[in-house]
Amino acid sequence: MTPRILLVNPPIYDFTAYDFWLKPYGMLSAAGKLRGSADFKLLDYMDRLHPFAARQKHLESDRWNRGRFHCQKIPNPKPLESIPRYFRRFGLPRDIFKDFLTEEEPFDFVFIQTTMTYWYKGVWEVIEDIRKVSPKAKIILGGNYVTLCRNHAEQSGADFLVPGNNLEPLWEYLKINPDPDQPALWEVYEKPSAGVLKLTEGCPFKCTYCSVPMVYSRFKPRPLEHSLAELELLYSLGVENIAFYDDALLFDADKVLIPFLNEVVNRSIKVNFHSPNALNARFITEELAELMVRAGFKTFYLGFESASQQWQKRTGSKVFSDELAKAVKHLISAGAKPANITAYQILGHPHIETQQLETSMHFVNSLGIRGMLADFSPIPGTPDGDYCKKWVDMDEPLMHNKTAFPIILLGFDETNRLKDLQTKLNHSLSDSRIY
Repeated sequence: MTPRILLVNPPIYDFTAYDFWLKPYGMLSAAGKLRGSADFKLLDYMDRLHPFAARQKHLESDRWNRGRFHCQKIPNPKPLESIPRYFRRFGLPRDIFKDFLTEEEPFDFVFIQTTMTYWYKGVWEVIEDIRKVSPKAKIILGGNYVTLCRNHAEQSGADFLVPGNNLEPLWEYLKINPDPDQPALWEVYEKPSAGVLKLTEGCPFKCTYCSVPMVYSRFKPRPLEHSLAELELLYSLGVENIAFYDDALLFDADKVLIPFLNEVVNRSIKVNFHSPNALNARFITEELAELMVRAGFKTFYLGFESASQQWQKRTGSKVFSDELAKAVKHLISAGAKPANITAYQILGHPHIETQQLETSMHFVNSLGIRGMLADFSPIPGTPDGDYCKKWVDMDEPLMHNKTAFPIILLGFDETNRLKDLQTKLNHSLSDSRIY
């Protein structure tokens, strides 16, 4: 008998959340390998094209299919009571899932995607509802929460945990043979609002604030034909905006990204590509910038973090100021709009004394591009996360919250001052429109 599997992307409990091409790609990829061997249903709490969300006019998308989520204000959880921000539950109302379960159950298995460790409240809510309505279903958790907070995730009530990216234990638990050549199960959406691709896994760098080395043992390109099949599937479903979730998309570009983009051009596939996970500016050459623009890249997010060489060397030496400047020059020369080029900088890093954050913000502004402050989240098991034990209880995932930690480290007023400064710098640009 063909098993029935429910896929759930849970609601988000946080101070802020925005649909920045947010999709449960890891779960869809695992499900895709079971295509034809199981019957699937999806409930994505964060789907802004769901009939309920689509009726909310304030959730309209921008030109790149980004937008706000439905949300409701709720009390701050006890560990975050001192944070002077409004806490919210983002996503579809809880009753929608209960009604869905009542109509669709029984299910044999339930896959639940986990992302940020401090979003676990949404995961636990979903498990609680499944236990009430479909108690016989076996609940399976995978993703970052399970990988980085295994002991905590064991308290969730799930039946089976899948840490890291080794799925062999999952196939054994399901007693189903996977087909590794299958693309992610995008067709489970009635109409995907956006798509996601990964051409690679892992990252060759060892930044002290990043969890990727703990999830992937090494950097590994995916087969070109697999990536192209996934792109073709998304294209056939009418997806116009596709975000790369790679952690090192430009590394070894001659063997990975360049062949992929050449095929995109040769096949006349017309989509808009985006890079929310940050591109390493060091690898953007004049030729690569021209190909990226020609193949359909529309937004360029560059990881910069700091203009301080001392800070860069201390945290992994990812990219230096001259490399960022050259990358911006190449992108603009290739036709990228300056308003669509953004450089990330970390706000609230524990070594802020050497980061020279304001100097870095002004440097980015001098290049004529937008800056964006990425709030620092202390990740357990990383050198910088472990250093943060002097400020927060790292055994409580809520204390990894990216809104909370900069306020705990810098104070509410200083955090707001720096964010206001970034806003003013962006508005000072000759073209301050956000595309």
